[in-house]
Amino acid sequence: MFFTIMHRDNETGARNGLLKTEHGKIETPVFMPVGTGGTVKALTPEQLIDSGAQIILGNTYHLYLRPGMDVIKTFKSLHRFMAWPRPILTDSGGFQIFSLKDNTRVEENGVTFKSHIDGQTIFLSPENVVEIQNTLNSDIQMVLDYFKPHPSTRKEEEEALTITHNWAQRARQHFLESMPNKNAQFAIIQGGLFNDLRAESARVLTEMNFEGYGIGGLSVGESKADFEMIIHSLLPLMPEKKPRYLMGSGTPEDILMAVERGVDMFDCVLPTRNARNGTLFTSRGKLVIKNEKFKHDPEPIDPACTCYTCRHFSRAYLRHLFQSKEIGSAVLNTLHNLNFYLDFMSKIRYAIKQFKFRSFKENFLSLYKKGV
Repeated sequence: MFFTIMHRDNETGARNGLLKTEHGKIETPVFMPVGTGGTVKALTPEQLIDSGAQIILGNTYHLYLRPGMDVIKTFKSLHRFMAWPRPILTDSGGFQIFSLKDNTRVEENGVTFKSHIDGQTIFLSPENVVEIQNTLNSDIQMVLDYFKPHPSTRKEEEEALTITHNWAQRARQHFLESMPNKNAQFAIIQGGLFNDLRAESARVLTEMNFEGYGIGGLSVGESKADFEMIIHSLLPLMPEKKPRYLMGSGTPEDILMAVERGVDMFDCVLPTRNARNGTLFTSRGKLVIKNEKFKHDPEPIDPACTCYTCRHFSRAYLRHLFQSKEIGSAVLNTLHNLNFYLDFMSKIRYAIKQFKFRSFKENFLSLYKKGV
């Protein structure tokens, strides 16, 4: 089986599972560092492995543009090209329809992009997105999907959902014809902030029997209450024996809320982007390293952390690097933030195995909210 549930918390919906792929096993709940263009910014693959990363993300749209599939074909896979031996999940380019909306045109057959790099016109269809991901040899492929920005009318969401379901059916057929029984393909549930549309999307996509299911179209400007409402109502409707992936959402608080309801997989740019911007995650909340109060501070970022950065460097030194715009600032900050996230997920998995997830969540949040 592609996915096996090994432990279930006896007080919540949290579960601990195992994903089996060609490039290794992945224990869930899992956080996937974002490596959009074939690299997790500021870190080497060796540093990622040392930090405990089980799987990373790539992006179909960005990799298609640069370096291009002719380069990837030379190396046989994205894994070999970037010297990453573990599993890779690739997003489809659906999010770029949203983020680059001024340079896109969506039609029934697919989406036309004006490249953000050089202005060339490219066309992505459900089928050629599968082909691109086959070339990348993605262990987990996300189908091409389409969602509207918030706020959107019901009619707009219905029209987008019709396209998403049509594209999913085409992508599934092409995937099964082109790469059966090797890698996995996940569908993406859409429907905006309409619970009944989300329920319909879950029903339609479940009938197509994908290996897993993503929750898309969230963390794009909706309120926290709406975000939690969708997660709370949707999770019971998703297939119990398939992995559930909350796409692009990743504050520690959001992860705990979603794990409690049964989500297995997460990705977010927060730990890496925030690191480069000088915001660091600690067991007592976020720390902004540029603040004047850290100028002479001899303490590590987080005295409870055992990462390389915290074992060797003071807040004062890290502030100096950041203020001086040194490259080492991005490296050391990113090392810490990803270590924090990956250790956080390891502790979540352990708490589930011990049937103590709720107490772990409460204890973590009570300390996290105190602040540095």
